[in-house]
This record gives sequence, C-alpha cells and structure tokens, in this order.
Amino acid sequence: MRRINLALQGGGAHGAFTWGVLDRLLEEEDIEIAGISGTSAGALNGAALKAGLAMGGRTAARENLDWLWTQVGAVGDMRLGTWFRAFLPLAGVWSGVTDRLQPFSPVDVATRVLSPYDFGPFYANPLDRIARAFRFEHVCSAPGPEFFVAATNVRTGKIRVFPSAEITPEVILASACLPTVFQAVEIEDPATGMTEAYWDGGYTGNPALFPLYARHLPRDILVVSINPLVRDDVPRIASEIQDRINEISFNASLLAEFRAINFVKRLIRSGAMSAEAMKDVLVHIVADDDLMDHLSAASKLTPTPGLLFALKAAGIAAAERFLAAHGDKLNVESSVDLPRMFG
Repeated sequence: MRRINLALQGGGAHGAFTWGVLDRLLEEEDIEIAGISGTSAGALNGAALKAGLAMGGRTAARENLDWLWTQVGAVGDMRLGTWFRAFLPLAGVWSGVTDRLQPFSPVDVATRVLSPYDFGPFYANPLDRIARAFRFEHVCSAPGPEFFVAATNVRTGKIRVFPSAEITPEVILASACLPTVFQAVEIEDPATGMTEAYWDGGYTGNPALFPLYARHLPRDILVVSINPLVRDDVPRIASEIQDRINEISFNASLLAEFRAINFVKRLIRSGAMSAEAMKDVLVHIVADDDLMDHLSAASKLTPTPGLLFALKAAGIAAAERFLAAHGDKLNVESSVDLPRMFG
C-alpha cells in the first residue's frame, strides 16, 4: 500500500482540474490518502473527498466530488451573486460578450471599484448553499484522512489552519473568500476568544504543507497544482499583468515551503541533521501548466459546466501521466527536483 498526503491548491473553477486528478487517484486501490490540506477550491475538493472516504470509501468519494462540481456548475458567474444582479440586471449577458472583446469586462471593473459590503441586504455568497450541504459529521470525523483547511486572518495577515474537528461551513467559505467578490467570513478563535475575519487562504498557504509534516503521516506530499509556477512569456496587456501578479502572490507561500523542504533535505544529505530530527519529505506535483497558461483569470470565476468537465478530463489525463511516469517513486523518492527548482 502506497500512503500519501494530498495538498490541494485553490483557483476557483479551475479546481475542477483537481476533481479529475482525485477521480483518477481514487481508482488506484493500492494508494491510501492519509492526509489532505486544502485551500479555497482545494478546501471544497478536500471536504467532498474526506466526507466520501469517511462515510463510504472510494465510490462515495467520487460521487461526492461529482455532486460538488455539478453544484458549482449551477452557480454561474461568481462575480454576479444576487447582490450584484440587483444593480446590473443584464451584467451576465453583457459580461459574456465583453470578456471576449476587451481586457476588462464591466463586471470585472465593477468588482475592482465596488466592495461587496456596498450592497447591504442584496449581498449573498453563492457558495454558501454548497458549503452548508456537506456532511460535516463525516468531514470532521476521525475515520478517513486527516483534513486541514487554510484561511487568512484579515487583521493579522497570518495563516490559520483548521484541523478536521474544527471545520465548519464558515471555515470552507473563509478559505474560498476572495475579498473583492465576497464579504469576509467571521469565525471565533478559541485561543483568543475573539471573533476574527478571514479571507482566502491562498494569500498565506496555497496550500499549507506544514500540517502534513506530522510524524505519523507519510513522507509523500502530492501537490495538485492549478496555478502555473512558470510562464515563459512576459505579460504585456493589463489583464495579463494582473493575472500573473495574482499567480505569483498565490504561489509565494508554496514556493517558500518548497524552499524550506529543500533546505532540510540538504542538511540531511550533508549529515548536518539526522532524518530523525526533521522529516525528509518527498514532494510530487500533478499539473498541466500548458492548459492553465491558456485559461484567463476570469474563467476561475465563471464555472460553466463545459469548462468544468473539460478541466476534469484534463485532470484525469494529468494524473494518468503522473502515475505512468512517477507512480513507482511514491514512498521511495521525490519526483520533483527541488535543487534544480531553486538552483
């Protein structure tokens, strides 16, 4: 049995790529998922996966993921909640046309100028219904993988990682809270007794790897990446520049953790530190950067069923390629060359 941890990135509708990766991994009977760390869309995927595995095994997990993305596909443009449509009744139609004709659609411009707090009683988070439909008695249960969700504390700017037992609908919504689109989600911090406001976990951990360093969890961390680490071309138009800024900021924490893992591995190799003192983590990545390079940031917020199923198919294919090329490295060695990445 090959035991692994999963680290699931956020990226809005592009998280359907992770749906496909998970669907394929669940077909491998000799791969056991011991831990899951998810952020934003990765938190949604992780909750569906954890609940399914806890209540009915692999088949239930795949069915849960299918249900999740069917629900997401029914949301439409996440920038156009009921609060926004009240002020721009034809925004959905207009945006669909102008997104193809100019760098910024009217809806995109509006979300950069207007705050979700400006719309009072018209505001509603379109993901609220989905988050509350998860079976949290299974999401939070001891059976199945350990599950961690990251969110960003607005006041302190620090990451907060919620373990399985503390995950609620509000935690899932906080992890997926893009502040230009959704109002901050308030959650009480039992350590301080304060009610804190949270934004998307991607700002501080996309996803957080450090919860998976626990000694009782396996060494292998498989990152499902949906934000390209490298782009060959320098962006030149305004929307492309903004997209790349967002990718860099949302990848910064992951790269920092990769760098820390690489540093520890160098110390272990040199004999300066024993493998008993620090965990010698094995890193793997499943990605399709060529595909993601051709998708705009706007598509992250417009989960049309056609896009979601195309991304699922791409995720299945990417997982198939990974298993064929690197499946035999699981529990043996890293398939990511970290020294080369940071050389």
